[in-house]
Amino acid sequence: MEHKEFIKVIAEQSRRCEDMLVKKQGEYAGPIDVLHNFKSAAQLHSSSQISALAGMMAKHTVSVYDMCASDEQFAKEVWDEKITDHINYLFLLACVVAEEINNPNPTTIHKNSLTILRNDDA
Repeated sequence: MEHKEFIKVIAEQSRRCEDMLVKKQGEYAGPIDVLHNFKSAAQLHSSSQISALAGMMAKHTVSVYDMCASDEQFAKEVWDEKITDHINYLFLLACVVAEEINNPNPTTIHKNSLTILRNDDA
C-alpha cells in the first residue's frame, strides 16, 4: 500500500469512528455522562469501570478474531463495522482511564436527572 492510500484509509476510518461514537452516545450514554453504561455495569457487577468496559469489548474482540480466522469473504461494510466498533471501545477505554486518573473516587452515577449513589456511599 502506498502512503497516499494509507492516509486515505486512516482518514476514512477516523471519520467512521467519530460518526459512530457520536451516534451511539445518544443511544447508550445520554447528555449527562457519556460513560454512564460502563459506570452502571461496574456497579451491577461490583467491579471497576475498566473491567465492565473490558467485558463489553470482549464480544467485539471475539467477533473480529472470528472474522480474521474465517475463510468466509465478508463485505467491506461488515469489516468497517467490526473494526470501527473495536477501535471505538479502545477510545472509550482511554476515556474511562482518563476519568479514573482525574477523578479516582467518583461518588455518583448520573442517569438523566436521576442520581444513584455507589454502594460504598450508602
